[in-house]
Amino acid sequence: VAKDLGLQLPALIEHGVHITERGRTQYFSLHEKTGHLVTAERIDREELCESVQQCVLRCELIVEGEM
Repeated sequence: VAKDLGLQLPALIEHGVHITERGRTQYFSLHEKTGHLVTAERIDREELCESVQQCVLRCELIVEGEM
């Protein structure tokens, strides 16, 4: 994420970058040392998308302040 935004890792913290998702479970997070988008916990496809052929998890990346 840091690379895609053209920011160095400290700038991610300065800009208050965070991930939001619908629902109660946070499936993704930003790795604090690398700036990579990682899974925050195990994702169980059968639990999330029981009878759906295509399973999609959506999240938003919020960047506070000016870029």
